[in-house]
Amino acid sequence: MKVRFLGTAAFEGIPALFCGCELCKKAKQLGGKNFRTRTSVLLDDDVKIDFPPDTLTHMFRDGLDLDKVKHILFTHSHSDHLYAEDMVARFPGYAKSEDHPIHVYGNDMTLAKIRQTFEANQGERGKFQLHRVRAYERLELQTAMAVPLLAAHDPNETCLLYYIEKDGKSLLYGHDTGTIPEETWAWLKNKKLDFVILECTMGNIDYRKTHMNVEAVLETQARMQEYGMLKPGSQIVVTHFSHNAQLLHSDLEEIFAPHSITVAYDGMVVEV
Repeated sequence: MKVRFLGTAAFEGIPALFCGCELCKKAKQLGGKNFRTRTSVLLDDDVKIDFPPDTLTHMFRDGLDLDKVKHILFTHSHSDHLYAEDMVARFPGYAKSEDHPIHVYGNDMTLAKIRQTFEANQGERGKFQLHRVRAYERLELQTAMAVPLLAAHDPNETCLLYYIEKDGKSLLYGHDTGTIPEETWAWLKNKKLDFVILECTMGNIDYRKTHMNVEAVLETQARMQEYGMLKPGSQIVVTHFSHNAQLLHSDLEEIFAPHSITVAYDGMVVEV
């Protein structure tokens, strides 16, 4: 399974819009891995997680054919994870796309926002098929299996993590969330993972209610090790960074290298 990190920033991006903080100034000067767009991941060519407003940029940069995508899994409806206006670009009149529908999976709020946008543009017209998901209920995709899990993110919305099996490998997509809820730990406890993606939005800031910081990431790793969840040779990757944490890519690598945790950057590809 090929995991492509399309974007690795939180809502604001790095450098952030309108921002003159020291981290954003340094990121502009250094460029490279310090430039971060809004977070999304592509599994092989056919399963995409979230659809941020930087998706067009991701297509340009990585030479993607987004019409190969068969399934989009949404974690929640926040604008850095859902930009439904650009999904409309698959409709007739905007694109000569394939006939197959892209299957879209999300919670009530996510699907409501997508449906409202589609209805303002004459409806789905066979280009998308929407599926409401429920936590801990199995989803059968054409080339994968996924289970949405409860996150601790927005108290006004049922935000989701995803456990995914694809090509004989198992993956946990673990954000947006603060400390992972106990009922999700109970579901995960006996799973064996090849690949784990966690967020580290807050860096060293003492906050973990709706997003993880470094301490929360390391505690999550330790708990997975305690439960024996990590297969030999498994990898943990951190992503979804905020400029407010004031950490360059090199700073993050220095923090996580002693723990054998990889720091994602935009465009990074990992073979699992």
